[in-house]
Amino acid sequence: MKTELLYNLYRKSTGISVDSRTIRKGEMFFALWGNNFNGNLYAAEALKKGASCAVIDDHEFETENTVLVDDCLFELQALATHHRKELNVPVLAITGSNGKTTTREIICEVLSRKMKVHSTRGNLNNHIGVPLTILSASPDTELMIIEMGANHIGEIRTLCLIARPDYGMVTNIGTAHIEGFGSFDGVVRGKTEMYEYLRKVNGIAFYNDMNPLLTEKIFRMVNRAVPYSDPVGTSLKMSLVPDEDYITFKAEYLEKKYIIRTKIIGKYNYENIRAAIAVGLFFEVDFKDILEAVKYFTPGDNRSEVRATENNTLICDSYNANPESMRRAVESFLDMNAENKLMILGDMFELGEKTNEEHFNLLKYLNSKGVTNLLLAGPAFKSVCSGFGYKAFETTEELCAHLEKNPVKDFHILVKGCA
Repeated sequence: MKTELLYNLYRKSTGISVDSRTIRKGEMFFALWGNNFNGNLYAAEALKKGASCAVIDDHEFETENTVLVDDCLFELQALATHHRKELNVPVLAITGSNGKTTTREIICEVLSRKMKVHSTRGNLNNHIGVPLTILSASPDTELMIIEMGANHIGEIRTLCLIARPDYGMVTNIGTAHIEGFGSFDGVVRGKTEMYEYLRKVNGIAFYNDMNPLLTEKIFRMVNRAVPYSDPVGTSLKMSLVPDEDYITFKAEYLEKKYIIRTKIIGKYNYENIRAAIAVGLFFEVDFKDILEAVKYFTPGDNRSEVRATENNTLICDSYNANPESMRRAVESFLDMNAENKLMILGDMFELGEKTNEEHFNLLKYLNSKGVTNLLLAGPAFKSVCSGFGYKAFETTEELCAHLEKNPVKDFHILVKGCA
């Protein structure tokens, strides 16, 4: 009954907000809790700014235009699940240790050539972000792409129960968030909860058939699966073309050959491109439209993003970092055609007891490649760098102060990590 009441209020509103600072007139405010805040404290402020109503879970804050519930987060998730049912459109869910955001963005570009696609924005991929993504979908949406992030076992399962995907994809499985999952086997269990859900609902999984681990899990766990290399039963051949800067690939389909030079750097993104092409073909997007979407896609949001500044060219991949994404970014940068190169790397987080080992292994690899032009930020790198002779700073602020005193010019600079 409470969900139906809230849904009627939602349909009359202009949307959902969980932040009283940015709420817009006519939106519903949900008073969520966090480690350092109590959303109930800001219900009155949200109403004063024009919220249509405030959903609270503490009776002490009841006023006119508040709706009291037992748990605001539960009701937000229930409301999203109800809206997903009402929309009744296909949902593609994407998770993985690396590449899920870039993959989602390229797929969105491809499918938007044919249909009205609603997709996750920014990093709204957790237990709050997924409901907000669903609730921001308009009635004319024809397909939703929902990105799902996780740092512990059970999270993907919960997100699947909210979003109820018909299609799913695990981009890859690595050691990201290993601290929360406990071990690599825990990461595998957590990510393949997507496959478990798809099996139960007889959904379809898209998978990279060049990835042995994913291929093994697919055959064991999923009833219906679509490989990147054969999405529609018609021969699709793809291969990388040597290019020291941007990803260039050759594609052969329906007896025609194409060579596409993208605006995407990093060979690791080739897998994400293959995923987008496979999904596009499966949903019957014209192949030329698919290739055009991939060709003109430009990464942003500090993910494989190229920025030209007044003095240097920046390769911004600084949104986040884990051992796999760090290694891939570094390898790609070493292959780039540039005379002057500098790497600026920040700590990798959520590695638990493997923190020192993984940071040391990366520095050992860089040292073996003869890398000398390297700046490091963060306590983890600082604690293991003494034997390599690299400059390391406890904080990003200290590193920035160093660069202000020692500016660089005419360099290609890789910025990777989130310290």
